[in-house]
Amino acid sequence: MAKFNTLKIKRLLKLALLGPITPLFGAWSSTRRFPTRTIELDTFSFDSETGLITNKKNNTAESYKLVIDGMVEAPIALSYRELRSLPQVTQTSDFHCVEGWTIPEVVWGGVKIADLLNLVKIKDVAQYAIFHSLGQTGAAPHGQSWYIESLKISDLLDPKQEFLLALDLDGKPLSHDRGAPARLVTPHLLAYKSIKFVTRIELSSRLQEGWWTLANPIYDWQAKVSPGRLRKK
Repeated sequence: MAKFNTLKIKRLLKLALLGPITPLFGAWSSTRRFPTRTIELDTFSFDSETGLITNKKNNTAESYKLVIDGMVEAPIALSYRELRSLPQVTQTSDFHCVEGWTIPEVVWGGVKIADLLNLVKIKDVAQYAIFHSLGQTGAAPHGQSWYIESLKISDLLDPKQEFLLALDLDGKPLSHDRGAPARLVTPHLLAYKSIKFVTRIELSSRLQEGWWTLANPIYDWQAKVSPGRLRKK
């Protein structure tokens, strides 16, 4: 890896360890909001009224699409309006950071991941879903220049895991710093799996390690929250 990228990754990893007052992935509660840190470059914005993504570099805009493809019989591309037209659910989940802190009872709204995957016929050989993010990151570990995360398809289809593609937070469309237009909600996994700016779900037979795991293997690709941190409902 080039020295330039290595230094950038070290700075980003340092941000991840700053503590709960400046969490890398953002956090919130009903009484206080915290500063947000992200690894995506500030090169785009999203308008929930029009469903348009604007490129800040050249001031051009295009419609947001969520692509679901890879090892499926019939890939699809859903506009923001089409995502909104699917059955919507409200879900209250705890948000667990790798640093050890938790934000309880975050209210999300959106589409169940299982419902999205049921829109395409997944091939039997597919075992993993790779989530791709909009925009580029400030560094590219092992050549990975945009944020990705991988999860087992069997887990995503398990209703007990409560995976959600969130479009709303606290009853309002996601803001940019919270991952608009859409982010993955992972109540039983650590927050670095909660990928923001989701634009593609790729079904694959092979595991693709996530951006943070590629940057530093200390970030386990499975990222399970320890049972002691999970509250019983």
